[in-house]
Amino acid sequence: MSILKLGISRRRFLQATGVAGAAGATAGGFTALAPLSGEAKAAPAPASGDYQVVKNICHQCPARCGIDVYVTNGRVHSIYGNTDHPIANGKLCPKGPLGAYILYDPDRFKGPMKRTNPKKGRNEDPKFVPISWDEALQIAADRLNNLRDKGESHRFALCYGRGWGASCAGLQGTFGKLYGSPNVAIGHSSMCSDGSVISKKLVDGIGGYNAYDYRNTNYLLMFGVGFLEAFRPYNNNMQVWGYIRGEKSPKTKVTAVDVHMNTTLASSDRALLIKPGTDGALALAIAHVILTEGLWERNFVGDFVDGDNRFVTGKTVDANLFKEKWVKGLVDWWNVELKDRTPEWATEVTSIATADIVKTAREFGTTRPAMALYERGAHAHSNGVYNGMAIHTLNALVGAFYAKGGLMYQMGPSYGAMPVNADDYMDDWAKAGDWKKMPRIDLKGHEDGYLMANNMLQEVGPNSLKGNPYKLDTVMFYLTNPVFTAPNGKEWEEALKELFVIDTSPFPGETAMMADLILPDHTYLERMQDAPTYPFQGWPLAQLRVPAVKPLYDTKYYGDMLIELGKRIKGPMGDYYKALNNTENVIRHLAKGFEKDPGDNGVNSFESWVEKGVWYKKPYIYQQRQGEFYEWDGKGYNKPLNADAVKEKLFKTASGKFEIRSSAMEAKADWIAAKTGRDPAKLMFPQWEEPKHPGGGDLYMVTPKVALHAEGRGANIPHAIALLQPTMGGRNTVYIEIHPETAKKRGIKDGDKVKVKSDLGHIEGFVRYFEGVRPDTLVFPMEHGHWAHGRWAKNRMPGHGGEITVNQSDRITGQCNYYTTKVSIERA
Repeated sequence: MSILKLGISRRRFLQATGVAGAAGATAGGFTALAPLSGEAKAAPAPASGDYQVVKNICHQCPARCGIDVYVTNGRVHSIYGNTDHPIANGKLCPKGPLGAYILYDPDRFKGPMKRTNPKKGRNEDPKFVPISWDEALQIAADRLNNLRDKGESHRFALCYGRGWGASCAGLQGTFGKLYGSPNVAIGHSSMCSDGSVISKKLVDGIGGYNAYDYRNTNYLLMFGVGFLEAFRPYNNNMQVWGYIRGEKSPKTKVTAVDVHMNTTLASSDRALLIKPGTDGALALAIAHVILTEGLWERNFVGDFVDGDNRFVTGKTVDANLFKEKWVKGLVDWWNVELKDRTPEWATEVTSIATADIVKTAREFGTTRPAMALYERGAHAHSNGVYNGMAIHTLNALVGAFYAKGGLMYQMGPSYGAMPVNADDYMDDWAKAGDWKKMPRIDLKGHEDGYLMANNMLQEVGPNSLKGNPYKLDTVMFYLTNPVFTAPNGKEWEEALKELFVIDTSPFPGETAMMADLILPDHTYLERMQDAPTYPFQGWPLAQLRVPAVKPLYDTKYYGDMLIELGKRIKGPMGDYYKALNNTENVIRHLAKGFEKDPGDNGVNSFESWVEKGVWYKKPYIYQQRQGEFYEWDGKGYNKPLNADAVKEKLFKTASGKFEIRSSAMEAKADWIAAKTGRDPAKLMFPQWEEPKHPGGGDLYMVTPKVALHAEGRGANIPHAIALLQPTMGGRNTVYIEIHPETAKKRGIKDGDKVKVKSDLGHIEGFVRYFEGVRPDTLVFPMEHGHWAHGRWAKNRMPGHGGEITVNQSDRITGQCNYYTTKVSIERA
């Protein structure tokens, strides 16, 4: 059928289908799809008549792409990328057009409800009954007031996942401060990428996700990144990939490291299949080659005083002979760790061919600009902190920090002040109550603690269950479903059986099925919400969601929910939230900052922000060239930065340099050595350490994200299920990737039903032979295995990998070791 007959312009059709073939399945908008099963009816085609285009932000992943939502007669019928949004540029990834499936999900909660069945469990019907918002909020407020009256406010916890802006997750910290609980708010970052954030902070002093100048780099070295599957911002990554691998001259060279062949590795110049948990060893060997062959960036790193390279394998170097510039501890690192970390040594550890290690090192060391990226594949192990430090140090060796074609850190938007100051509404309990003496329930964990953890969401349920350091009373969840996403989620199920649980999800997920009170949020197409960008290209950017349609059901925006709950807390806290009024008032005050600092697109008010959907200011204001730092002066990078300014703004370490010898680790050397058994002479350096692999099996188990994972929200979307695993052909199921030799040794045939076991139990699924996976590794995407979440999500094989994933964490960063459990496999 002609696209013209469908009422779609050729321009829009090309925009919708130009990013990826999977997007073409929806023609860029919401189209009817025959249900995979069950009773849901497809939405009718929009009636003829005038349509309107509303600016919004996609919520399918952290990328925060601007979207144009087409609405006719009050019904969303298409979603496209906003052409004026710097991340979207008129394009979307395969997930973007599926937002209407979330809006019109037939299994959504229709309004607030309370549980009437006191029993909790997988096979227990909660017997929810609808109640009014006034009753629901009062039930929650009564519990919180009661705990506060008894001096037990610390027994209230608020756990959240993907935070969105000052009008939403940004309100949570104030809520905890005024109410009086150290457990508000505990984020999911430890189950995401805290290992990356903290390992970077230990050497560069910042502690955040990097922003990247992909368009101007000439070499990308990626460790476990999934750049063309799920790395943020995914949509823009695909756009920039087309440029750097096609139009750009010279074409950017790419080496990708992972445990199986995926889209990223297949599209790269070199694919290295690495033994899980050994990424740091590879990085050390690359650094060894860069130093022994004299390939480091001398303008940034420094050099030997006489210009002669003394880095020789196996030999120590006199530190006095090397003059460092923007790094600290290079020669010390060489002497205690790096001198023996040869490519031949790394081959034994990683199983990657020595010749490939040497070629990669030489390319990375001679191609400028170049940068190294890493994510959960590298740092989700017991040695993750050192893997991360080693990889990040490669960026220092080639002078990538703040350089054109390198990496930097994200600037925030020019927001105005909040409507009122929370400090003016603190009573004696908030200021100095006994709650301040109580430890965070998540950070207690191991009896010796987790040294530098920001959050330990994976420990909240288990610690409360054990009463370590105390039991919670009430727990509230926002945008997180730990019963499903946490390792060993069954332990969470047991914990929630004895707690009063408040869930705010619009969907009937596993955690919601354990809830006593449902306070359902709007979906993202129904709410107004600010959202500063996740790290993108460094310069500040802030998006705004505008409701595309009126709420379909009796739901409430989470930010307003918090404000309304806060109004019901006794004392000055209630007065604060009454003064705050609502989230639109908050957003209008944030927008006042744009009056003094208008965006490049003319946004200078709340009204213009609503119209455009985004405010941004280019360029990034810092740049490093040839080892010198400059600041943008309005015309160019002409304002030199001295060492003090660099320390204040760019390398916030004790030395004001990139610290290969980490002052932060060295300051805690006694603790680290005593509690973890690490060598006090080298624990402050990037080093090789064998990872600990619990589980009791002989095969590594890795559960990566795929393009249609949608942060766990895609499990009840028919299109997402149908296209979830294109490489293996998974539709109604997700196949467990197994190497043919591994399978045949166990008598397993292609397509067989199997059991995958660890010390925690077993799950079942179907295998597919795939020579692109390591023989010692099983791979299957983390999406199926739900026992709740809606009609299309429930009971899809394979079982959920989290149920057999041991809850182990990096003792330094608190990072959940998702990818380190070892399992066995047999025919079912």
